[in-house]
Amino acid sequence: MSSRTEPLTESTIDARPGALPLVRELSPVPDVMTALRAFAELPAPLLLESALRREDVGRYSFLTADPFEFIELQRVTYGTDPLAALRERLCGFLSEPLAGLPPFQGGAAGLMSYELGGAWEQLRAAAYDEFALPVMAVGLYDWVIAWDHRVERAWVISQGYPEVDEQRRRARADARLRDALRRLDNPPTLTSRVPATGLPPAELSQQWPLAGHHDLTSDFSREQYLRAVERTIEYIRAGDVFQANLSQRLLARAGCRPVDLYERLRRCNPAPFAGFFGHDDWAVVSASPERFLAVQGRDVETRPIKGTRERRSVPEADLYSRDELRESEKDQAENVMIVDLLRNDLSRVCLPGSIRVPQLCAVESYRTVQHLVSVIRGTLAPDKDVWDLFAAAFPGGSITGAPKVRAMEIIAELEPTARGAYCGSLFYVGFDGSADSSILIRTFTCRHGWVQCPVGGGIVAQSNPQAEFDETMHKASGMLLALE
Repeated sequence: MSSRTEPLTESTIDARPGALPLVRELSPVPDVMTALRAFAELPAPLLLESALRREDVGRYSFLTADPFEFIELQRVTYGTDPLAALRERLCGFLSEPLAGLPPFQGGAAGLMSYELGGAWEQLRAAAYDEFALPVMAVGLYDWVIAWDHRVERAWVISQGYPEVDEQRRRARADARLRDALRRLDNPPTLTSRVPATGLPPAELSQQWPLAGHHDLTSDFSREQYLRAVERTIEYIRAGDVFQANLSQRLLARAGCRPVDLYERLRRCNPAPFAGFFGHDDWAVVSASPERFLAVQGRDVETRPIKGTRERRSVPEADLYSRDELRESEKDQAENVMIVDLLRNDLSRVCLPGSIRVPQLCAVESYRTVQHLVSVIRGTLAPDKDVWDLFAAAFPGGSITGAPKVRAMEIIAELEPTARGAYCGSLFYVGFDGSADSSILIRTFTCRHGWVQCPVGGGIVAQSNPQAEFDETMHKASGMLLALE
């Protein structure tokens, strides 16, 4: 018999009498997608999932919902600190993590949109922002279901916050844990339907049909995208930047609920930093392969991706494509530029001499593409915390360019629409200060009956405009399978 169906006595809820947080191991281990459906209609459901599991990344998944507080910013002003409220609120609930359990045991988690970077750099707004996603939307979560895929175990962890009185906190933790167990045992039937189109096509930025894809449009025509790449190359040759990341936004009408789209996406395009986050009338659905920043103790890691090749169905051709990527001077130059940028970003908050690069330009394979991936690590300075780290490095250098500020200015000039969630981050910061976060590439944003899916790539002096356009479509291929 499943331990979840046994009587909910004190001994079965927590093997550490009197201790908080309360913990219950789940047996059998619940399916991640089934668990998401059980909580999908609660306020602000958040899943951070390792849908593709590797030895070095992809060990843990986390699911939570119904935060006890929600902090949302619709826009930011240059020179302000948008993270101050999160730092202040989380300081009131600091607690040590339980050893032997996955690292996120409750805390702050949610979305930082690309435009949050306007707090630290003075940039002009995009011409169109039809979907008007918040620049930051973060819940404070007092419970979480945590999976450790390496040992195939899962737990419910319940903190009992925001109560601070021990007796009331324990009572809340008990109630939250019991509610999570009941939902896992008796998942409610999802009632939400496919959202109606609430934004008529006339209110969208100008759209162009995408050849070969029914009912899919882009905010660039093919010729316009090629010209934008050429203009970026002109900026590079003029000495403005070494590289800049240029994207086009693909758009389609919503054909299913966001949670169904996530299920399709994780099947078509599994990724180690996948995620689902919903709030009010919008949802972010991601199959990201890229870590932005992780913090464990004082140790910091970032894993930038630069360099892409399409996977081939014939094994010999796939190996050739892998070797071609590994030996490409252009792709290696792209990657090394971003490594240098991120080393500089991390050095602003890390101990001098602690920055190191244990992996440079290694090839990693995914369902539809292969990437060059590097790893940069450092140690946080004693007077710095995870919020200082986010402020120093956001948005990620791999999706802006180098130098970062000028690259962001070029992006703002050439891209007609706001990026929103794309190139932002889904993240958590635990009550103990540990953190992990993704770069939101391979990401859908659902709102107003539409689904948008931007795709882009780094432009350097050696770039070929047509090849850059083709690369965006290679990156989109797994996403388009989920839509179709």
